[in-house]
Amino acid sequence: MTQLNKWAIRTAFVVWFAFIYLYLRKPPFNFLVLNTFLAYIPIELSFHIDIGKPKNVLLFWLLIIIWLLFYPNTPYLLTDLFHLSLLNPYGTDGLLRLDDIMWLKFTLLLISTLVSTLLGMWGLERVAEAISARLHLNQSIFKHLLIIGLTFVTSVGIFIGRFLRIHTIYLILTPELFIRPLLNMWSHSAMVFILLLTIVQLVFFYTLKLVATSRRPKSQSDSNQQTPAK
Repeated sequence: MTQLNKWAIRTAFVVWFAFIYLYLRKPPFNFLVLNTFLAYIPIELSFHIDIGKPKNVLLFWLLIIIWLLFYPNTPYLLTDLFHLSLLNPYGTDGLLRLDDIMWLKFTLLLISTLVSTLLGMWGLERVAEAISARLHLNQSIFKHLLIIGLTFVTSVGIFIGRFLRIHTIYLILTPELFIRPLLNMWSHSAMVFILLLTIVQLVFFYTLKLVATSRRPKSQSDSNQQTPAK
């Protein structure tokens, strides 16, 4: 991604924050402002992580840790879609209501969710590639195993935020209040939720990957498959 694209994304998010703040500052959808901001943080962090970047080893791993702490906030927005039920979308006849305000709020929530999730997953692959290169394990299989592992950890983070109501900032400020609920949270229902959210994220990720690969120029694909003559 070019610097121009990164600045375009930053500018678009700033404008978007301002718009949803002005329109959704009152309950029950005012949560979208904060949640979208938290979802953007790992996207911004991923702009500063790349193969060999940052060069300083300590700074590199510090950025990775901070990214991992905030990244669950991005796909967390997928679970916010349940708040659409607050719009009472069905009329007395059992059919969806054709209400302008309802569909506008649906649009705002969906745009925040899809754009943040897709950009976050672009950052996920970028981080996985950077970690693989830093560990000198550039094999494709390791990168994909790392992506699956990070996605599973992310689903655990989503569960913590959604059901234990523990935000990332609490881990930094009061870690002792974070550890005990984490140890006691494991149950059959929790594992089913974590597994399903992992599957949902991986379906999103590999669908995006498939689309990106299919749009690659044929000449580039052919060159990647060719091996040097000996």
